[in-house]
Amino acid sequence: MAMLRLLAIGLLSGVVAVPFWSVPRGDGFEHARFAVLTALGMGQFLTVPVGLAAGFVLAVMGSWTRPPGHVLGAITAAFGAIVATQAWPTMSWIDGRPSGLGDPDGESVIAFLAFASGAITILVGLSIVLIRWSGYDPQAAPVRQRGPRRYGRKRRSGRTSRRRLPHAEGHSP
Repeated sequence: MAMLRLLAIGLLSGVVAVPFWSVPRGDGFEHARFAVLTALGMGQFLTVPVGLAAGFVLAVMGSWTRPPGHVLGAITAAFGAIVATQAWPTMSWIDGRPSGLGDPDGESVIAFLAFASGAITILVGLSIVLIRWSGYDPQAAPVRQRGPRRYGRKRRSGRTSRRRLPHAEGHSP
């Protein structure tokens, strides 16, 4: 559970890079949107491996086994939906631009990676919500289901014996 939680946190933490690396190369909303998606991708390239490494260490140590909460799952899924819905029109805008405004192949790859990042973020958020909704708790001990015992234990010889009662009627214990 720590890995899933810190994967979600790593995906969300990519936003930290946006103010530092999002410098639009042109005028207009499309250039700004592409710059933000590029900065988000670079930020996630740094924060997701750190989150996965920390989650792996915590999973191996056995600490932080509680499942992530509903709020983290909902925020992660909503964030992924925003990223995916902004990356799709950016891909269309890049494909429809006249040539000479940059490398369209490289920019298409960046926009596709942003869309894939949004789709993965949606899946991570929904999996967190579904795990919490199902009531899964890894700290709870599993309940062993036992079938009814009819005649007692089976001996090694293959015969069954009747269970002995602690005391029979009319006899002292």
